[in-house]
Amino acid sequence: MKKMFLLTIMITAAFSCAKKVSQENTTPKEPQKEMVGGDSDTHGCKASAGYTWSTLKNECIRIFENSTRLNHADDGKKYTTVAYVIFDGNKAELFLDTQKESIILERKSEGDSWKKDNLELIPWKGYVLKKDGKIIYTGQ
Repeated sequence: MKKMFLLTIMITAAFSCAKKVSQENTTPKEPQKEMVGGDSDTHGCKASAGYTWSTLKNECIRIFENSTRLNHADDGKKYTTVAYVIFDGNKAELFLDTQKESIILERKSEGDSWKKDNLELIPWKGYVLKKDGKIIYTGQ
């Protein structure tokens, strides 16, 4: 009888301790906070600070500071996005909202338009960007 009583006490103690340990492990943890500025891309550019990788300049740049802004062509619709272009000699780097990476356009000589595939950037009253012959952006 003593053995049975002792065994019952040991089993009860074991289960009561196990319950307490499991309750401690199930307490909700505070979610980890993401560090501001910890969003570097593969080139080390921090998008949260407005930086984007420029293939043409081979560095992180803020395209809205040192570039030409192109607005959607006036086709009766309202747009909230823009495109940006930076120039370096006979090359132009185009940043479109529809592309993950920039597009490098090239021209043959001064005064010509910059081209790549179905895109053409024409220096006319500022700049006109055409895709498949249709004007999609204009800007100064």
